[in-house]
Amino acid sequence: MAKTLRLVVLQDLRLENRIIATKKYKRVLLKISGEGFCSDSSSVIDIPKCDLIAEEISSARNAGVDIAVVVGAGNITRGSELSRSGVERTRADQLGMIATNINAIVLQDSLEKLKVPTKVLSAIEIQGIVESYTIHKCRSFLEKGFVVILAGGTGSPFFTTDTAAALRSVEIGADAFLKATKVDGVYSDDPVTNPKAEKYDKIEYMDALSNKLNVMDATAISLSMENKLPIIVFNLRKKNNISKAVMGDKVGTFVGDVE
Repeated sequence: MAKTLRLVVLQDLRLENRIIATKKYKRVLLKISGEGFCSDSSSVIDIPKCDLIAEEISSARNAGVDIAVVVGAGNITRGSELSRSGVERTRADQLGMIATNINAIVLQDSLEKLKVPTKVLSAIEIQGIVESYTIHKCRSFLEKGFVVILAGGTGSPFFTTDTAAALRSVEIGADAFLKATKVDGVYSDDPVTNPKAEKYDKIEYMDALSNKLNVMDATAISLSMENKLPIIVFNLRKKNNISKAVMGDKVGTFVGDVE
């Protein structure tokens, strides 16, 4: 019995060591859009989908990867849309930043149900509910094994959560910026309206910018390019895609310096 137990333990250790050895990135920034928190047919937060995202994040964390998550809030409200409806732009963006905290807290709840230590840090102060973001605090929590969820965008109006994700990636020293979306990569055109649209496996930053491929806003791409931060765009809904992206497996589209 003891011999069998030792064999099982050794096998588990070999598996764990193999996972860690094949890990491509030590620290990543995962961006989840607001649409990731709901179903395709509704903007209401879908808890089972949030739980699935949490399971994916937990699996990647168990491989020894530091994970920070920036959340959007397009499922609740978008500052740019509110602005077009007549709300003053600065206030509209502030409402969008507040909304990201709702998604962040929901994701925290899903992660903590899995016993994953989690912190929510927000660029806007919501005293008594979430902690305020600082670079030092975020790095400290990551080093202690927490998954850190970053809400509130950049804390300033006129910037998207994609730009916030690129900025936070650079600030915390992430090895990669993982953009989880509802499509499986970057295309030459909208694959929904154009079935002949070509999917790219790899693409240079400048090509993404000059061809206006709608990977993300130009500020986020430019910031990533300036800091040589690779961007991986992939489908959030496909099982194990987060772990695959973390491990450097072929998934979605790689945006960066293509050899």
